[in-house]
Amino acid sequence: MGQLEDMYVFVRVVEAGSITQAAAQLNLAKSAVSKRLVELENRLGSKLINRTTRTSSITETGNQYYQRVKVLLNDIDSLNDEITYKTEVVEGSLKISAPLSFGIGHLASAIGVFMHQHPSLNINIDFSDEKIDIIEGGYDLAFRIGSLPDSSLQARKITPIRHVICASPDYLERQGTPATPQELTTHQMLKYGRWPLAGLSLLDHTGHQHLVNVESYFNANNGDALKQLALSGHGITILPTFIVWEALKRKDLVSILDNYSLPSMSAYVIYPATRYLPNKARRLIDFLIDRFGENPYWDKSTEIFKN
Repeated sequence: MGQLEDMYVFVRVVEAGSITQAAAQLNLAKSAVSKRLVELENRLGSKLINRTTRTSSITETGNQYYQRVKVLLNDIDSLNDEITYKTEVVEGSLKISAPLSFGIGHLASAIGVFMHQHPSLNINIDFSDEKIDIIEGGYDLAFRIGSLPDSSLQARKITPIRHVICASPDYLERQGTPATPQELTTHQMLKYGRWPLAGLSLLDHTGHQHLVNVESYFNANNGDALKQLALSGHGITILPTFIVWEALKRKDLVSILDNYSLPSMSAYVIYPATRYLPNKARRLIDFLIDRFGENPYWDKSTEIFKN
């Protein structure tokens, strides 16, 4: 390795928060990362990171060096990607985090198509509904659904995420079909762990807001599990259409209260604001935006969002 590679290692240590984490992200031995830091510090004649057996912290000089170096490395990455873009070569590796249901149900197949187009690309995906720290985890990209409160991250919208209130025909035949939001209070509700049923907000066609306090009959932190309970006739659930679209199409689940709308959400891809987004990541993002679009295929296939 030369000085440029040492700079990359140094930046990764700073952003990962420790030599151990940086070594894992770079797939290097911890001793190799430490050696690179020592050689860089010897070359500069200055201490960049204070290290103990358990912790590490950046020095004032190290922070100044980091701020300049990350700009330099971003410029180099940008230049390399411009050349790569012209030759249309997409190669290397991407480490991605994706939510479980959306990732397995839709992202995996889409990324599979992208990999057929770019066989030199290696992708590692972690499926989890937990909000991971993408910098600490060494992820290039992460997909999230909902709000994005972290201002240290850059984000691009991939596609809208619409929700539907639905139940099985069997349940509705036994318990009746709610005609107004208030009637949900008399039904068995299957709740997604993060969806707030207390103060549930629905808008009618005039834009008037209806707030309903609904008690949950069953809670789960996975939408596919809730879909199975709904299919079995256990109650009414509120789920993204990307989970229930096939069941709606087959009429195994029936949408209700279609004259009312739920708060809108979107699927985003996020990445660290401190890093230049490499060509391979930008290509994947552009591909997914084009594939899903503003009216994704799972919404086109249902009567609710056809128009």
